[in-house]
Amino acid sequence: MMRRLLPALLLLPALTGCGGDSAGADGKLSVVTAFYPLQFVSERVGGDAVTVSTLTKPGAEPHDVELTARQVGEVADAGVIVYLGGFQPAVDDAVKQNGGDRAFDATTAVEMISAQEADDHAEEGGAQAEEEHGGTDPHVWLDPTRLAGIADKLAERLGKADPAHAADFTARAAALRTELTALDGEFTTGLAGCARRELVTSHTAFGYLANRYELTQIGITGIDPETEPSPQRLADVAAEAREHGTTTIFFETLVSPKVAETIAKEVGAQTAVLDPIEGLTDDSADYFSVMRANLTALKLGLECS
Repeated sequence: MMRRLLPALLLLPALTGCGGDSAGADGKLSVVTAFYPLQFVSERVGGDAVTVSTLTKPGAEPHDVELTARQVGEVADAGVIVYLGGFQPAVDDAVKQNGGDRAFDATTAVEMISAQEADDHAEEGGAQAEEEHGGTDPHVWLDPTRLAGIADKLAERLGKADPAHAADFTARAAALRTELTALDGEFTTGLAGCARRELVTSHTAFGYLANRYELTQIGITGIDPETEPSPQRLADVAAEAREHGTTTIFFETLVSPKVAETIAKEVGAQTAVLDPIEGLTDDSADYFSVMRANLTALKLGLECS
């Protein structure tokens, strides 16, 4: 990964000058975010006092994003950099080289769960995450209560960078927490009475959601959705799906549904979309609308009353 970043790093003097200027061209605090959920929180907490950009283009799969020289320059010039340590190696490297004390790592704001906790059925997925993500499941934003915790801590960090707007950041984080608490209540109520509580997914991304709402995630692939499951893993998931009477295999929006379709065909189930919200594919959508679409899909797929 560092080999890919070296050409970009060599261009930094030309792109950034002295670097580290906290204000953008419009005089607002410049906030660079790693990918969509952090962009969403930064925009909601920062409001009109900040200018927010993201390093992962809409519709792109964020796990293995590579940064251009210009994006590395944006990291060097940002007032605050909001990222999730261990999730995107290229972003981690750029922050390490150019972030200084301007970086806010969302993993430090809330308690993270282990990859094995996310899916104790998937030895393959757990081992992969142990190696690539330091043993933790990075998809923390899929628990609205944890996302609220990130928003609270981000408000504190933005307030340090821009003390004049600190009270505004705190107030907006509190308002966002109220909305996220209401969303949490919708999930708790909506998933209280389901015929099944086993969640068979193509990508082991829903550990926080499963943990929060007392579901059991059975992932076909591991934390990285591009990993090919072994024939044994496919057979094991198919056997578990039959055992639990699974009628829906969930796949995500940013990767191929073929693996989910293979299992569904094998066990006589249908497929449906469950979005890990790593990036948006619809300009009219946001975190709340996608989470509510996920709730609808879960209630249908798990036959919830």
